[in-house]
Amino acid sequence: MYKKTALATAMLAAIMAQIASAQAQQEEQVEEVIVQGIRSSLTKALDIKRESTQIVDSIVAEDIGKFPDNNVIEALSRVTGVQTTGRGNGEVSGISIRGLTDVHTTVNGRDVFTGAGRAVALQDIPASLLSGVTVFKTRSADQVERGIAGSVDIKTHRPFNFDGEKVVLAARGIYADQTEEVDPNLSALYSNRWELESGGEFGALVNVSYVETNYRNDTMTAGAVFPYFSAEPHSSYAPYQMIPNSHNNTPVWQAGLENGIPSSAGSTLTLDGQEYEYLLMRDAVFGTSFTGLRERPAASVSLQWAPNDELEVTAEGFYTGYRNESQNAMWFSNTLEHQNGNIDIPIVYEGTNVVKEHQGRDNGGFQSGDYATGKTDSYLYALGAKWTPAENVTVNSEIVYQDSKYTTDFFAMRFERVAYGLDVDYNDKDGVPSLVFWDNPTTTAIDESDMTDVGNWKASGMWDNGGGNQGDSTSFVTDVEWKLDGNFIQSVKVGGRYEQRNAQDFSRGQDSWNHGGRTLSQLMDALVAAGASGDGSGLIFTVDDYFQGRANIFDSYIAADGSYLLANADAVRSVYGLEKETTHQTFDITEDSSALYATTKFNLTEALSGELGVRYVNYEQDMEFWAETGTNTNVFNHNIGNGKADKVLPSLVLNWNITDDVVGRFAYTQTLRMPNFGDLNPLQYFQDPLTDVPYGTGSGGNPDLKPTESTNYDLSLEWYFAEGSSLYGAVFKREIEGLVIGGRKTIRRTGNDGVERDYVISTAVNAADGELSGLEIGLVYFPDNLPTMLDGLGLQASYTMLDSEQKTPEFGLDGSISGYVDSKMSGVSDSSYSVVLAYDKEAYEARLSYVWREQFYTGNEAAIFANPIQFWSRPEQSLDLQLSYDVTDNLVVTFDATNLLDDVYQSYYGEGNQNLFNFGNAIFSKTFALGARYSF
Repeated sequence: MYKKTALATAMLAAIMAQIASAQAQQEEQVEEVIVQGIRSSLTKALDIKRESTQIVDSIVAEDIGKFPDNNVIEALSRVTGVQTTGRGNGEVSGISIRGLTDVHTTVNGRDVFTGAGRAVALQDIPASLLSGVTVFKTRSADQVERGIAGSVDIKTHRPFNFDGEKVVLAARGIYADQTEEVDPNLSALYSNRWELESGGEFGALVNVSYVETNYRNDTMTAGAVFPYFSAEPHSSYAPYQMIPNSHNNTPVWQAGLENGIPSSAGSTLTLDGQEYEYLLMRDAVFGTSFTGLRERPAASVSLQWAPNDELEVTAEGFYTGYRNESQNAMWFSNTLEHQNGNIDIPIVYEGTNVVKEHQGRDNGGFQSGDYATGKTDSYLYALGAKWTPAENVTVNSEIVYQDSKYTTDFFAMRFERVAYGLDVDYNDKDGVPSLVFWDNPTTTAIDESDMTDVGNWKASGMWDNGGGNQGDSTSFVTDVEWKLDGNFIQSVKVGGRYEQRNAQDFSRGQDSWNHGGRTLSQLMDALVAAGASGDGSGLIFTVDDYFQGRANIFDSYIAADGSYLLANADAVRSVYGLEKETTHQTFDITEDSSALYATTKFNLTEALSGELGVRYVNYEQDMEFWAETGTNTNVFNHNIGNGKADKVLPSLVLNWNITDDVVGRFAYTQTLRMPNFGDLNPLQYFQDPLTDVPYGTGSGGNPDLKPTESTNYDLSLEWYFAEGSSLYGAVFKREIEGLVIGGRKTIRRTGNDGVERDYVISTAVNAADGELSGLEIGLVYFPDNLPTMLDGLGLQASYTMLDSEQKTPEFGLDGSISGYVDSKMSGVSDSSYSVVLAYDKEAYEARLSYVWREQFYTGNEAAIFANPIQFWSRPEQSLDLQLSYDVTDNLVVTFDATNLLDDVYQSYYGEGNQNLFNFGNAIFSKTFALGARYSF
């Protein structure tokens, strides 16, 4: 530890010495140096940070269409305090700001959403439409209050941003190693502005994008844990049989504990007053190969008209689309049988009772072929004006309409069998399990170890689901800002915002097991007889090169081809005794929200300024919910409810120009997270007590949910020691109240038996509180006067340290709180960092980006198992490369590569148990892309 600290101190001292030298050299320079490319984009981002009243971080495109990333989330991975996670389905899709995932998103300052959700699918927004992105870590009173993590504002191009006509054409071909496909990423921009004969100016811009992605993810998972008897069980049970939760109405072991039940060697459970040693074993191993094709069309249109110097009118449209077809081929094998064990030679981890490997016999299993289609179309239209009737007065008004619709269809079918026997190791290679099936020596017609042999499988159940959701909103915002000549008050802004939001959800679902037990050949014949296409062989989907040979597992296996099921849906339904089900509505919500705000910017001294603000918000919901009373019944319960919430949110930001190069900031703000629409379901189901217990039970939604509230404290210090270079840091704290969790609440009502009593219902409740604090440090540095070989090198680096705590209540069966569990907040890594080594000289640019985050808690398993209840992810890292070369002033060629480290992404049960209670493993594609961009 001492050596590491000393080395870090020496490195920091060297950097600081270089920075001091750079600052001294800058002060001596007279000639202005104009920079372009990567260095220019980082300089512009620092200018935005320095000039902002709030604490922000930004990224700016080096040139039109020149973000080296596929979507907004990938572009944000290099921003200080932002953590991204997951590379599933060919893209990075998860984002958090300072550890929190409730990120509010705007496009050109306008609130956006997808479908009936409150958030937007950020990955639907291609990087090619962006001119820049700003991450707000504090919030002014004139900004939308939602998003306790922070807010991301996406800036698109506008015609008045350019001097005249501009045309940009860009194309990339992206190769993914798992799918072995080359996918197109295309974009085009046209912009121009014209002087009008009547005076003034008009501009028009069109920016379009199309991205196509073939993807594949392979996963392997060791299942959940139960206690099993050893070779010497209770007399009522067989050796290695699962131990039930209760015996003779007496509890034996408790599921869902934070640390699980004891796992040390010799641990015992009590049955009938006797102590019995037990083993902790998984009951299954399973995995998937998830493949698909995704398309994302997108467009941005901007019209600007300035008839004179006082008025500017902007009309804009923004469209994002999503098309997805995916096949999930899943295999699942029970590794032991609950009733009689059927295992041999269990081997435990040393010093524990946790089984690492064993043999099994007569193991049931299934293969599931799931096919899903999804389609989203989201439109935003805005008409706004900026009017300056006097030099010191500015009026902004805008009306925005949004419409977003998502639809999906899903078909699935299972094949099943009982395997002769197997060898399983739940942790064969650093968290990756192994599974080898035995061939049955008494069967010569088929090889039972061959997972692709159709003769090994029989038909089982099928599922036919679908639905979607849609949302629309109309909002109007207006404000007036007065700039004053006073020494203290610099400006005053007052304004208001009104929005009416509608959200609907639709669903259908049915299943059948009527064809179970027949051979696959019999099923294929029945499908053809019912009108399915071909000879029925299209039912079989084969996975090859499973898990890329990284595990001791079969290389290939079969499952139902979901695309064949969906294409022949009527025939499949007919064979299984079903008819096409109509879609029914599950909820319809209208939400009216309004806000009034006022801000004032002030100067306390020549060096100390700030902004004081207050925002009042009010939300009111009218809700209708429907729920089918049972599977395939088409009989629905219906309920109507309403909700209301209002809040006054103060804010204060102080900016202190300590020197010409050093800026300090302090911020106190409050933000909200509104409940998800689905959680507000007023439908509730009640059960009268069947014994002498004095209360009934029930389940349902909770229309009384309140917003989650966060009080935020931020303190930052920024040193701009050279042109385009800065060292900055911040400390922060979030005090969060009313987190929504699964819990219980008590309702007083009259039961079906006419008796008034309390009913304890399982529902979503505002019952948990959390606290998040941390430190973040960032550095952007392009040293001058380097040797010729190194001239053009620069560094962009950031480090974030977080400490989180969440108090979650444990509920008794009667609804009372029996205690509190202290845990980490979900999705929060204690530390993370990114390092970008940049090169920018003449016609060449390069960027090598490394991102790392520490292990993190991701949520809880169902409380029915013996393992620790918490899910954790192992540390994650990624290494990406981008290169570009300016062939001419108009033509640039590019090469980029992602996921170069090609890691296995892994999860486990319980903090620190990555080997003893390993869980999931996933591998994602490396990608390599060649591209060209032509502009004039």
